[in-house]
Amino acid sequence: MSVIEAPKQEPPTQSRAETYRRGRSSRVWRWTAGTGIALVVLATMHIVAQHFIVHQKGGLRTYGEVLNYIANPVIFVLEAAFLIVVTIHAMLGVRGVLGDLDLSPKTRRRVDRGLWVLGTATVGYGMALLITLAVRS
Repeated sequence: MSVIEAPKQEPPTQSRAETYRRGRSSRVWRWTAGTGIALVVLATMHIVAQHFIVHQKGGLRTYGEVLNYIANPVIFVLEAAFLIVVTIHAMLGVRGVLGDLDLSPKTRRRVDRGLWVLGTATVGYGMALLITLAVRS
């Protein structure tokens, strides 16, 4: 009797897109998880400081109170960190959603560049507002 052997199959080759995703996926996941954890901490601190500590007017600060609040260097750094972390986390989230569309490598690079520009502009604008408030106090 002759045993018929199945033809040997070569391992599937990885496309450039798969290699690109695999090399960056763990780094992007770490950034997303890290900013998510930082976001929980910073958002909790922000909500407690902005809304639960203020007893008058239903937990809302007046404009003058906000100026005094932001003038504190520790608060300024915490609010700036909150702005940066939430922006990074949001840009990574948008990138992840768009990555599910299985974009070509060229389009993916364009999306990455566009998200960098959008994130940088968002942080720049937010920092300009924070600095303006801090200077006015």
